[in-house]
Amino acid sequence: MRSIDLASRSGVALKRAIQAKQLPRVACASARSFSSTSSNNSNGVLPPRYETLYNKYSEVRRVLGSQRLTLAEKILYSHLDNVEESLLSNTNGGRDIRGKANLKLKPDRVNMQDASAQMALLQFMTCNLPSPVIPASIHCDHLIVGSKGADEDLKAGIATNNEVFDFLESAGKKYGIDFWPPGAGIIHQTVLENYAVPGLMMLGTDSHSPNAGGLTTITIGVGGADAVEALVGAPWELKAPKILGVRLTGKLNDWVSAKDVILYLTGKLTVRGGTGYIVEYFGPGVETLSLPGMATACNMGAEIGATTSIFPFTEASSRYLKATNREQADKDAKNFENFSKGSGQDSFFKFKADEGAQYDELIEIDLSKLEPHINGPFTPDLSIPLSEFKKTVQEQKWPEKLSAGLIGSCTNSSYEDMTRCESIVKAAEQAGIKPAADFYITPGSEGIRATLERDNTLQTFEKAGGIVLSNACGPCIGQWKRLDDIPKGTPNAILTSYNRNFRGRNDGNLETMNFLASPEIVTAMAYAGSTTFNPLTDSLTTPDGKEFKFPAPKGLEGPETPFEAGREVFQVQSGTPNANVDVAISPSSERLALLEPFEPFPDSDLSGLRVLVKVTGKCTTDTISAAGPWLKYKGHLPNISENTLNTAVNAATGEVNVAYDLDGSKHTIPELAKQWKQRGQPWLVVAEHNYGEGSAREHAALQPRYLGARIIVTKSFARIHETNLKKQGVVPLTFANENDYDLIDAGDEVATVGLYEMLKNGGQGEVSLRVTKKDTGKVVEIKTKHAVSKDQAGFILAGSALNLLAKGN
Repeated sequence: MRSIDLASRSGVALKRAIQAKQLPRVACASARSFSSTSSNNSNGVLPPRYETLYNKYSEVRRVLGSQRLTLAEKILYSHLDNVEESLLSNTNGGRDIRGKANLKLKPDRVNMQDASAQMALLQFMTCNLPSPVIPASIHCDHLIVGSKGADEDLKAGIATNNEVFDFLESAGKKYGIDFWPPGAGIIHQTVLENYAVPGLMMLGTDSHSPNAGGLTTITIGVGGADAVEALVGAPWELKAPKILGVRLTGKLNDWVSAKDVILYLTGKLTVRGGTGYIVEYFGPGVETLSLPGMATACNMGAEIGATTSIFPFTEASSRYLKATNREQADKDAKNFENFSKGSGQDSFFKFKADEGAQYDELIEIDLSKLEPHINGPFTPDLSIPLSEFKKTVQEQKWPEKLSAGLIGSCTNSSYEDMTRCESIVKAAEQAGIKPAADFYITPGSEGIRATLERDNTLQTFEKAGGIVLSNACGPCIGQWKRLDDIPKGTPNAILTSYNRNFRGRNDGNLETMNFLASPEIVTAMAYAGSTTFNPLTDSLTTPDGKEFKFPAPKGLEGPETPFEAGREVFQVQSGTPNANVDVAISPSSERLALLEPFEPFPDSDLSGLRVLVKVTGKCTTDTISAAGPWLKYKGHLPNISENTLNTAVNAATGEVNVAYDLDGSKHTIPELAKQWKQRGQPWLVVAEHNYGEGSAREHAALQPRYLGARIIVTKSFARIHETNLKKQGVVPLTFANENDYDLIDAGDEVATVGLYEMLKNGGQGEVSLRVTKKDTGKVVEIKTKHAVSKDQAGFILAGSALNLLAKGN
């Protein structure tokens, strides 16, 4: 890898490349995978993938007749492997598809970030294929710690993670997968700039992959096993989502941004309200939004549990394609909308919902009446209008001092976001005011960074005392080394333009309160250094004693000239598969380890299981498999399993990361799980609602499976995590009666009733748990529900989806 080679073999060259910025620039990135072939509509010629999309769409219209379709349904159903089988099986002749049909889909591509790509590629390698069946990319964005600034942080990150980057680069070369080196940018921004075009269906090994829905794609966050399914060419299964329509009217006011649309919506729907739904935006207000703004709203749809989110193709979409040097993709999309092989309006594939299409739920938002919102702390759905935030802070006794303001990340790092913040910084500079809190800026990609540098925006931030971090995830996913030395356990407040704010997520301090807001609000409040400051109404005092009030932020939707691609060292490495390349894994590595297959399901129901721990409260993927410093073990299952459930709250005692063995001895949860694994004691976890909320982190399923978990029983699951569990051979069950959560406790012995028969019958049948109480020996039977499909039953019986895929190859 170019940047790794510089780091490991020529420190002087790296310093020259990164700090002096003397490497040559290129006009545009080389990764344009969708529509490089120009179309000639007068001759009825489409680029190959649009031709495939249109042919599938024609099948959908044939099967469903005059049924009105939403935009999401058009794109999703047009990626079915077998249209008739998916749309007409147990759907009342196609009239009851949503929430009932099992869609078997063929995505167009897979995108993987470096933390999840390690395990995905280790799984792919066991399938013994020379290359993926569909295009794929690897993005090195999760492993760089943000602290002192881009140059120093990137150099340290490459040195620390060289072994992992070498593995990812060598796998990319061997299998012909695009490789974006560290410093190239955050996966979602890079995908938006290079791979996303209207009509595409993509899978991404990150929960915020739906970011690309802003450019009219169906992009779904998945675990690594799901990604491997698509990479080997197997149909990828999804329960047909319901469609939640969000009708936008009006136009955003000065201090309001598209971030406030999703902050408001998250508060309205909660972290579970979008589960099983695709969020589809429509209405006249859509035309007033920029493309980056639409992407922001789609990105944070993950926080309501939505399968994905999508916007129609607008003039703003067209402008963005041109600004990112994809004029041909823009032409192809417009030509495609005007292409037809039949008669009538339904013969055209328009990138918007059919007239008369129905939504399962409908929410209307008048953008003209929307005000800025701040969400948090500790959960993204605690949404508070800015006008009420000061009162709420004081009532809740949250910290009034703001420790840091952080803008950027995959959610809000666009040129528009940054130039709007720049206008605030310039106004403060003219008044002689500096930020009162630490101020961090994260560009989303090398293209964004280079363009902001060209247009002097970054220099404005740095002059104000801001620290520009590397083009990487950094503090947003826990890769943050703070400079203010706030002791762990000390309550403090930060404001970020990020998308997620679970307890301890950003800096490992469980008492750091992360409040989510638009980058404009974060920037203004960083100058005040206070969580009670309202930039719309309040003033600051200048050094000469005058009152200063921030003017409304102003910015540019995109640069006046197309985006820069940036430094050559950060461009994509693309190539054909090379079987002669050896994938770099050291036998003695502490970071990477080849996978051993999990054992298959026994030829009977499960018996003799014990409840390892009963969890109370929120149990996210961060709770089950923490990020931050643990990211370094993402490719080494035994090592990363040492953090399993290490911030879970014990329902019986209220203790964090505490579990008790059958003899009463006290352990951490992963310690006890490891001991039970060693003595052959299979186990289960009992939990509450939305178990596995948060990221697409399949390690939250892999780690319990590796340590001996066979069942997870909860009040409800988050969509991605429930699927990940089934792919790893763990059975997710929910209480038929939520109150039965109270009937089962840690240490109880559990046997399944009907589980084996249900699996053998392809997901058909009921399952209950026979619970023998640890202390009394009393037997209780608990009825459960499941959502196991025929294919998923096969995965569980085989021991994992990977076991089944490996057999087929």
